[in-house]
Amino acid sequence: MTDTSSTRRTVRVELGDRSYDILIGPGLIAAAGAEIAARLKGRRIAIVTDAHVGPVYLDPFMRSLADKGIEAVSLVLPAGEKTKSFEHLMTVCDSVLGARIERNDAVVALGGGVIGDLTGFAAGIVRRGSRFIQVPTSLLAQVDSSVGGKTGINSRHGKNLIGVFHQPDLVLADTDVLDTLSPREFRAGYAEVAKYGLIDKPDFFAWLEKNWKDIFSGGAARIEAIATSCQAKADVVAADERENGLRALLNLGHTFGHALEAATEYDSRRLVHGEGVAIGMVLAHQFSARMNLASPDAARRVETHLKDVGLPVSMREIPGELPPAERLMDAIAQDKKVKSGKLTFILTRGIGQSFVADDVPASEVLSFLKDKYLR
Repeated sequence: MTDTSSTRRTVRVELGDRSYDILIGPGLIAAAGAEIAARLKGRRIAIVTDAHVGPVYLDPFMRSLADKGIEAVSLVLPAGEKTKSFEHLMTVCDSVLGARIERNDAVVALGGGVIGDLTGFAAGIVRRGSRFIQVPTSLLAQVDSSVGGKTGINSRHGKNLIGVFHQPDLVLADTDVLDTLSPREFRAGYAEVAKYGLIDKPDFFAWLEKNWKDIFSGGAARIEAIATSCQAKADVVAADERENGLRALLNLGHTFGHALEAATEYDSRRLVHGEGVAIGMVLAHQFSARMNLASPDAARRVETHLKDVGLPVSMREIPGELPPAERLMDAIAQDKKVKSGKLTFILTRGIGQSFVADDVPASEVLSFLKDKYLR
């Protein structure tokens, strides 16, 4: 058996007595029992997964737990963004309570961002807060949604509008599972990797431009990209856990992206989250150029790189008809980054120079969107 421990990376999220490790590398599902047993006082676990991930990884994950004397029950939910609903939240809560999971035991999310967000929300409210472990199985979840404690479900008013902050006790990012992702899923996750460079790490973005093919093929470059992304998010979360300032930068591209997801009714056949973020990041840079905050060259550079990796970069690439620009504005107005009714966007002065822009004129955004509809 190959020793994988030497290739693993550990990123620490520093939150005082709620600090936790993100373990990154191959073989972590097989090693999950040992890693969890070393940190868990209880010996029972409720696992939540979905119909895509469960058939592949649930049995080996449960065997790893059983080898260390940890009892586990499991719940398999439908796959897809629409699972982030009140109906499925109640299903998870009832399952956890029915399994008599106590506060020293743990609830585990084995899956991508949808399962992580939903399960984390349930863990945050069951028994007024239960221990929670993330085992992210998509690139997007490994570099973004599994880290930082944001949990939630969607509403008809918009994405992730109902939820709580509930930090995990451990994140196990097994890089082996990424080899089973479809090219589309991997590309969607890569959008979040690129985001960290565009926020405040221009050298990282330049490295991605040169090394993205190696990241897609796997190996050391992939682990380096994931570790750098996780460290970037860990640093921001440690400084601003509940998004009162700095953490809002992590939403670069998300205001436009979430509006586009809502416009497609969260239909993954048309648009998935990472694709929305990719288009949103291009739009954020283009809007910054339109507002004379940044050079159009920065927007073109972002568009070129994301297009090179195969991501959509414009609204016209979304299959099907989009609603009028005014409807997108309605979704933007419901965004969590709206304060006192004023629009807040993450804009940029150039590559790696993002900032929080308060009180962005709605008329300027609407005019920009209408212009984009015509192109």
